[in-house]
Amino acid sequence: MKALTIEPLTRDAFAPFGDVIELQGARQIPINLGTTIRYHDLARIDVTDAGGRAIVNLFRGQPRVLPFEVTMLERHPLGSQAFIPLTDKPYLVVVAAAGELDPEAVRAFVTRGWQGVNYAKGVWHHPLIALDDVSDFIVVDRGGEGHNCDEQALPESLWLTSEGLRGAAG
Repeated sequence: MKALTIEPLTRDAFAPFGDVIELQGARQIPINLGTTIRYHDLARIDVTDAGGRAIVNLFRGQPRVLPFEVTMLERHPLGSQAFIPLTDKPYLVVVAAAGELDPEAVRAFVTRGWQGVNYAKGVWHHPLIALDDVSDFIVVDRGGEGHNCDEQALPESLWLTSEGLRGAAG
C-alpha cells in the first residue's frame, strides 16, 4: 500500500496547482460607507477558453472515511475550478501538476476548514474529499460547450490515512 503524505495547505505549497482562497494575507478594501470589508481578488478564475463562461454551483460532499483509496484523478482542460467551503470543516485536496499525469508526483493537503482552493486549468485533482460531516461548497467553474473533464485511473492506488492526517496537524 502506498500512502500519501498529507501536508498542511499553504499558499506557497499549493502555488503550482492554483490558488488557496483564504482571508489571511488578502488585500482588504473598506466598502459600503465603511460597513463592509471586501477581501479582494482571492483567486484567478480562468474559464473563457472555447467560449466558456463562469458558473456558480453548490456541491454537497458526503464525508469520506479514512483510510481512503485514491484510484483516479481528473482535470478540467478548459478552465479553473474553485471550491469555497461554507462551513469550517477540514477537507482533503489531492493534486498533481498540469500536463501528463505523473503518479509519483501526486500530493495531498488538508485544509484548515475555511480555506478554499482554486485548481488552475489542467491541474489533476481528486473529486471532493469531505471529512467527518456532510460539507457544502460554492464551486465556481466553467460552463459552455466543449469537453472539459478528463479522468485518468492511477496505475497503483494511493492511500490517505489517519496517520498521515495526524502528521499534517499543526
